[in-house]
Amino acid sequence: MPFTSYTDARAAVERLVEIYDRNTAFIRDGFAAYVKSGIPGKRRIRACYPAIRIKVATYQEVDSRLSYGHVVEPGVYMTTVTQPALYFDYLLEQIGLLIKNHGVPVEVGESDMPIPLHFSYVDGQNVEGVYSESLLGDALRDHFDVPDLAVTDDAIVNGTWKGRREDPLPLAPFTAPRVDYSLHRLQHYTATAPAYFQNFVLFTNYQFYVDEFYQWAKETLAQAEGGYTALVEPGNIITRPGPDAEREGQPLMRNPQMPSYHLLRDKHNGITLINIGVGPSNAKTITDHVAVLRPSAWLMLGHCAGLRTTQRLGDYVLAHGYVRQDHVLDDDLPLWVPVPPLAEIQIALEQAVADVSGLEGWDLKRIMRTGTVASIDNRNWELRDHHEPVQRLSQSRAIALDMESATIAANGFRFRVPYGTLLCVSDKPLHGELKLPGMASDFYRTQVNRHLHIGIRALELLRDMPRERLHSRKLRSFIETAFK
Repeated sequence: MPFTSYTDARAAVERLVEIYDRNTAFIRDGFAAYVKSGIPGKRRIRACYPAIRIKVATYQEVDSRLSYGHVVEPGVYMTTVTQPALYFDYLLEQIGLLIKNHGVPVEVGESDMPIPLHFSYVDGQNVEGVYSESLLGDALRDHFDVPDLAVTDDAIVNGTWKGRREDPLPLAPFTAPRVDYSLHRLQHYTATAPAYFQNFVLFTNYQFYVDEFYQWAKETLAQAEGGYTALVEPGNIITRPGPDAEREGQPLMRNPQMPSYHLLRDKHNGITLINIGVGPSNAKTITDHVAVLRPSAWLMLGHCAGLRTTQRLGDYVLAHGYVRQDHVLDDDLPLWVPVPPLAEIQIALEQAVADVSGLEGWDLKRIMRTGTVASIDNRNWELRDHHEPVQRLSQSRAIALDMESATIAANGFRFRVPYGTLLCVSDKPLHGELKLPGMASDFYRTQVNRHLHIGIRALELLRDMPRERLHSRKLRSFIETAFK
């Protein structure tokens, strides 16, 4: 299928779907035949990803307020595409902006990047089969392409991509194999299909928030409020709107590593909640994969250690800076790179605290403090000699300590996903209040109950914001891909 020019974005996306469906079906049919009767000789079953290409010849000025939807200089730009039906609305917007901003057509055709056999199966399907006895010892890779780590990396988003002079420049932040890899890992870690993930994401590290979200989502659907259309839980179990709706699907035998819950809304504008567990490694793992879905925003809601004597258990911390001692991103985003607060997120979170608590202005400061959050990779830091860590925390002006927030914010910055953090103080280890059973006060319990609803309210405020305003230019470098 050669490259064909399109000035209509919808027709271009439909062509991407046609090529992808045709080529993946070819690979699956070839594998089915291989399992059944083998492939004679050394015949290779190969098909390639579809691709989008655009050629821009001038330094045409575009609206300087836009953070995406245009290329930075003349040249040929291209990206491979996978699962275009899943990304239909996203591709429609991105291609439409390119055509509008540059006044030239886009081209759609087949790339020369092979689709790995494993990635030709989607929606939880598995590559299953056994070699026939007649092909004993035959290598699967003699006949089918397998994932290639050389093209499954983050070189584009990390700013380390170096192509040959004749290569097209990147048009999107991820290659198709990189996207495919994460889509399959999302299914593995969360036990829900990528198609159910929503554009507004909450990360948490406590089961309480999951239980509260699940109960609130069911009540919201029962009352048919908020424009939500269904709740999806691990195992792709679906609950529809209405007071007598029953769950559709079979419960899982065991919980996934990072269970996710999705309150669906039209055009994926609902809310996804993921319990990531504890630690920066988990935080990096899940955000590495959620990022390929190009969410509109993600927020971290969790517990933290309060570092000031004036804080109470249950007080909120709105992060406006981060001390990164998590170490999991040191090779991808150097420590000298600042991770700035995003005004749009900060305002939404502060407004949400006010809306849910009923406090405003000076009174709001009694329960919420804005400042630096330090994230570390050692949960039992209290057992070390305190001189060094306390000195560093004091020098940084940190007001809270946790293990995930800086990682999630840094990966949001790296992947160009708007990010924010609102934590709840659960202990004050430097001041004799350790996280132990029975220490929670009524105030603390009240604040924790409100915490999730503050996060939900913040995402609702962000959802009502124009997309071009929410996606801050702070997230973009001066050498950037056109796609968001």
